[in-house]
Amino acid sequence: MAPPKSTIRTISQEAFDELVKENMDDLGMDPTEALQDAIETLTLQGVDLSGIITCVPGESEVKDNPVIQCLDRLKKLESRLGDQIGDRDFDEMVELFDKLSEVCNVEGSGNAAIATKNAGVELVCSACSKIPKGCEHALVSALKTLASLLHDVQSTGIFQTSNGPRIVIGILNDNAQNIDILNSGFGVVASAATGNEILKESFMILKVDELIMEIMSMHKNVIIQSLYEAIRVLLTADDNRVIASQVYGYARRFAKIGIAEALVNSLHAGLTSPGLVSASVALKAVAVNDEICKAIAEKGGIDALLRCIDDSGEHGNKAVARVCCSLLSKLAGSDKNKSAIVEKGGMDRLIKLSARFAEDPSVLLEIMSVITVLSLRSPDNAARAVEAGAGDLAIQAMQKFSAAQQLQRNSCFMIRNLVARNPENRTILLNNGVEKCIRKAKQNHDSCKDAATDALRDLGLDDYNL
Repeated sequence: MAPPKSTIRTISQEAFDELVKENMDDLGMDPTEALQDAIETLTLQGVDLSGIITCVPGESEVKDNPVIQCLDRLKKLESRLGDQIGDRDFDEMVELFDKLSEVCNVEGSGNAAIATKNAGVELVCSACSKIPKGCEHALVSALKTLASLLHDVQSTGIFQTSNGPRIVIGILNDNAQNIDILNSGFGVVASAATGNEILKESFMILKVDELIMEIMSMHKNVIIQSLYEAIRVLLTADDNRVIASQVYGYARRFAKIGIAEALVNSLHAGLTSPGLVSASVALKAVAVNDEICKAIAEKGGIDALLRCIDDSGEHGNKAVARVCCSLLSKLAGSDKNKSAIVEKGGMDRLIKLSARFAEDPSVLLEIMSVITVLSLRSPDNAARAVEAGAGDLAIQAMQKFSAAQQLQRNSCFMIRNLVARNPENRTILLNNGVEKCIRKAKQNHDSCKDAATDALRDLGLDDYNL
């Protein structure tokens, strides 16, 4: 289903400037007052002013804006691509691309919107398609700039109509040996596909999955961070304009051609790999069903993850701890994998990790998520978890981080699974004071009310609704 057309009202730069001029000429406002009145009036009317250069007349002009200056000069250089253009021109082009990328990446500046409003996306797409072989430096800069311009639905839509997907995939295919071009090119794929279901489909039609597999096979010992990010984005349902995303089917395609296995190989390098976090996040996006989760385990994924979890605790690497626990939680959705994780000492290793990161609620809540999944509909695993110290973990964390809503909620979920089918666990946790912790979470956090009520009920308490 195609996204609905936007109903947001827009205005051209010329019309905006004319309104400011009318305020000055017809109403006698000074330049600053005229500008502010135009902004307030249009905002109240629901007009989208993103991409409009709002400068005080007389003090500065639209042509003085650094984005406009870069675009104007780039247009002249781009128009000569394909003809005789010297090294000095390419050097200037690189300088302009880098400057445009820099100003567009300034958070809150609105410069990316200004570039979009002034045909920046079309210009850079065209330049990318024309830059000749042997000018890799210029191409890398152009691709990085393009990624910085793709910041919203409007800019990615222009990228789509400018034949952007085909241009970028063509560049990646033609430069599969060049790591710098691959990094910048997949950066464009990730930026373009973020929040845009149509562009995800466009890249899949162009067989981006097969290209990714080819490149991962070609560069087995090289980390291409943006490639991992592209996988994650392509497999994330993040476009709220469509009712049903196709990313589940895309993930199955990725797994079928061997991308899951290739990502598992990235995990085996452990903490020595700078791409471990990105690879783990990408692999989680691929692991969408029981079959894929089991296949990942069969390729040594669980063993590699548990080693990474151990190592993250030893080295105090909270980023690795979080993402590895998150991925392990996903893999534990398979009943066969649950048993394997527990048999490999998973419960004890998770509790040991919690002791290493006892002061970090962001890690603790991920650990609890894994134990919650491992204990779901499994009395034996729930018993093992309590024996390992999961009950104490929940109580201590809830007492220490009473203001951390998500941790409180995850604690309630875990407690419920620990006691739902294990009467003996109820007695242990109640004797240790878990009821008070749950009731406090229920009282203090609206997001915890349902989870806390369910936990109190499964603890066997009659007044669980109070």
